[in-house]
Amino acid sequence: MNYLMPNIKSYQKKIAIDYKFNAAFRNGILSKQFLKSFEWKFIKCYRKCQCNPHGLWNKIYRWRLNCLEKKTGFSFENNMSIGNGLIIGHKGTIVINSQAKFGSLLFITHGVTIGRDIRGKRAGAPSFGDRVCIRTNSTVVGNIKIGNDVLIAPNTFVNFDVPDHSIVIGNPASIHHRDNATEGHIPKI
Repeated sequence: MNYLMPNIKSYQKKIAIDYKFNAAFRNGILSKQFLKSFEWKFIKCYRKCQCNPHGLWNKIYRWRLNCLEKKTGFSFENNMSIGNGLIIGHKGTIVINSQAKFGSLLFITHGVTIGRDIRGKRAGAPSFGDRVCIRTNSTVVGNIKIGNDVLIAPNTFVNFDVPDHSIVIGNPASIHHRDNATEGHIPKI
């Protein structure tokens, strides 16, 4: 890409998927109020930054993203790995380590911490599959793998691998297998 030109095509593709994903979650429509919300503004700026990894526009979007992080409490620490489809439940503190990796269709709510462990056999940051829902006040840490179609219930601490089609509950957490674990939480698009 040209240093002075933003990557508009890539952004339009990503934000169209985010729009459709958020609309499906919110009964098919996004209200004017939601489109003015900090959550949506953050998603849009995040995608612009993600689609322009270098050059002048990257610097501009990173600056805007940092300003939004201060207003919203969302701290993605320059993590640009979230795949297509992102829902931020509502404004509130969310901390995501820069080394964490994500698949597509991620739903995350306030109070969530996704961090790295600095020692032991799980030193590193987590990686997530597709269709993952992380609910309020949950913590996911360490070099672990969270599978596809996983629901992490509110107030859950996860520091171990989670297989596909699972619900993780509690502290200490326990895994419960369930086909379509995220049904009702993550919409189909």
